[in-house]
This record gives sequence, C-alpha cells and structure tokens, in this order.
Amino acid sequence: MLVGFRPEHVDGVTHVATGWDNAIFRAGDVAVRLPRREEAVQLLLHERRWLPELASRLPVAVPAPLASGDAAPGFPHPWAIVPWFDGTALWHMPPADRRPLAEPLARFLAALHIPAPGEAPVNPVRGVPLAERALAVPPPFDRPESVPLRPPWEDGLVAPVWDGPPVWVHGDLHPGNIVARDDGGTVELAAVIDWGDLGAGDPACDLVVAWFAFDAEGRTAFRAELERRGAVDDAMWRRGRARAAAITDSMLHTTAGDGDVARMSRRAVSELASGA
Repeated sequence: MLVGFRPEHVDGVTHVATGWDNAIFRAGDVAVRLPRREEAVQLLLHERRWLPELASRLPVAVPAPLASGDAAPGFPHPWAIVPWFDGTALWHMPPADRRPLAEPLARFLAALHIPAPGEAPVNPVRGVPLAERALAVPPPFDRPESVPLRPPWEDGLVAPVWDGPPVWVHGDLHPGNIVARDDGGTVELAAVIDWGDLGAGDPACDLVVAWFAFDAEGRTAFRAELERRGAVDDAMWRRGRARAAAITDSMLHTTAGDGDVARMSRRAVSELASGA
C-alpha cells in the first residue's frame, strides 16, 4: 500500500488504534485505514466516495483519502491512506479546556449540514427519525445510572420531527473523533475524523456532541453559535439531547472500567441530567 505512495515511511509503520470498524496504522504524515470486519467495508467505501467532496467546502480538516485500493497482498478488503492529524482527541482534554472549541465546532456543523444528494448513504440508526431509531435499537434505560436519561429521551420523542431535506451528517460525532491542537497557547480545532457513519438525515444526529464533549458553559456557547447561523431550533436541540440519552444508555451497557468511552458515558449522564 505504502510502497508506491510513501516509500520512505515503509519501515516506520506503527499501529496506533483498533476500533469497532478499522485498524489504524501511522506512517509519517499519513495513516492507513484497514477495515476489521465485513460490515466496515461499506463504511470505508462511503468515506472514499464522499469525503473528497465534503473536504472542499468544510472549514475544518477531514481525512479525505490520499490513496486507496480494493485489495493488497495479504489484505483482501478495500483500504485507504489518509492524512495524519497531529493533536489531541477531545476526550483526553479536561472539559473546561474544550470550551474554546465550542464555537468553531458549531461553525463546522453549520457548514456540514446542507442538503445531501439523493445518492448519499442513509444509516438505519443515525440520522433517521427518533421513532425509527427506537424500533431499530430500543433503549432499555434499565440500569440505575440510566434513570436520568429517560426524561430527555421521552421529550425528544414528542418533539417536532425534522421536516427539511436530508442533510449531510457525520453520524458519530463524539470527543474521540475531534482533534484539537495547541497553537502557541491557543486551542484550535484541528480535524474531525472517523466518517464511516456519514450519511443523510436529521442534523440533530450530530448535536449529541453538545453533551458528549462540553460542560454547560461550553454547551451554551455551542448552541448560541448554531443559533446565530440559523442552524438549530428548539425541536432540533431536544431531538439531539434525546439521541445523546439513547447512545449514553447503550454505552453504559457495553462499556466498563475507566476507558475513554466509559468515562465519556458517565460524564454524559451528568450533563444530560443537568437539563441544559
């Protein structure tokens, strides 16, 4: 994969992450994304097809593929070589340090959330109406720590549905997929990564980041910037909060210990319970 693209880095490849869908290897200023399971292949193909177009109009860097292929010696699946972004994932930063990123992230979403073409992918869970999501993945809210999550979920179910055209959504916007960098003491938004769940749908899908990434002060700044740009209304905010509650309930069932996702889910319970 690298021989014809970054031959100087072939001997310096390092494994940096293994997620649900992909294994990631770094080679200098690029990363190699390799699907780990059959279900992830189509997600990578979505990224390869659509990220170059989205990258050209977004105000924040995204990992548009630099090279790709459908197979390689010893690896039978599609793959992609993407830029490597130096920086720190938001979930490795204290919540107070993330506040300066609230407004830039809101501007990013306002730019992303424009009508998607008819051939854009549609995820059966992300971006669809909450009632459909409830049928596909009904949140049980059956753990003691899930009790504060039921009211925002039920409120979102009765909020007005999205009646606009399907817009582009990231689909998995959480602190692990947002990269920040310190530029001489100023924290800046460096990149938004991991676009396997991108698709067309309700923009409230991406508002979950308000409760996953920010405290009340950051969340207030985030919403205010969206409102300045006409990119959110009260119904959308309620639907976003409901989605955050459902995802948090799922994370509480599937994670334990003190890993990044487990810590994020525990923080999200507190943020959602605050009512802000």
